[in-house]
Amino acid sequence: MSVRTVRLLSRLAAVALGGAVLATASPATAAGRDGVCDTGEFCYYFNSNHQGSVSDFTGSIADYSTEQPTCYDFKGPGAGKGTCIKNAAASVWNRSGKTVRVYFNTGYAGSYQDFAPGAKANLNATLKNQNASHRFLASAPPPAGPGCKTDGTDTRPPTTILVYRTSLDRVERVDFRTYVKNVLPNEWVSSWPGESLKAGALAVKNFGWYWALHSTRRTPSGQCFDVYDHTSSQVYRPGSAKAVTSAAIDATWGTRLTRNGKIFRAQYCATTTACGNWVDGDWMSQNGSRDKARAGWSHSRILQHYYTGIALGS
Repeated sequence: MSVRTVRLLSRLAAVALGGAVLATASPATAAGRDGVCDTGEFCYYFNSNHQGSVSDFTGSIADYSTEQPTCYDFKGPGAGKGTCIKNAAASVWNRSGKTVRVYFNTGYAGSYQDFAPGAKANLNATLKNQNASHRFLASAPPPAGPGCKTDGTDTRPPTTILVYRTSLDRVERVDFRTYVKNVLPNEWVSSWPGESLKAGALAVKNFGWYWALHSTRRTPSGQCFDVYDHTSSQVYRPGSAKAVTSAAIDATWGTRLTRNGKIFRAQYCATTTACGNWVDGDWMSQNGSRDKARAGWSHSRILQHYYTGIALGS
């Protein structure tokens, strides 16, 4: 029997059963998206102060998409109707029973703003017209268990670090040196001078070490973790380690950076002006470390130039 014959018989059977061809049921979430902010929904508004067209949701969305006909759009009457909601919302009303977190990036990543059940508010300056995903959070995070704690101290690095793999929505416990080796080549250019790579190796290690000792972060589902796997912390990509950057890490592994005897959060940015929260003495310029290494500076001199009041020791 041909495929066409099978399809025809299936269609006739459907007509015989119901007098008409049976329609495929729409997903429940799609049925709820009618441009009206109903009880149980989280709603975006196109304009501030809950004005303009509405886009309503009953669940989490990791990526709104940016083009019709596949994007999530504003469906209610008023200004903005038909516009894709990604980077276009100005205010929200959370009529669900859970806290909803709105994120700057897709995949539940980047800066965020939380809205408690019943909250009606404008998106803050960071997220207004810069919204890329949202997530319904657990009603109450579970208490931290022993798995949340590190075995490191200010004098001994942790053996492992908890990394939140945001796109996978899971926390992975990673060997600490392996973590550093899979961060450095994503933050420093491997062809840069060796002294720049060593300075970067110590900064990357210190940054992760600091958060392993001090983090109280939780995933939306309540899991504890130390660092994100993206630029909110450091870019961690399993399998990305390179021989030259790993050599820089091994050469400096026995060195630690302290301020007043404590591991400090060694922040860094591409240039002194690339990051808006730059504070002299607390940040290192990645490009600057390259340029100073090319000028003959040692990694220790580079680090002491950018980070004030620090000591390099074992």
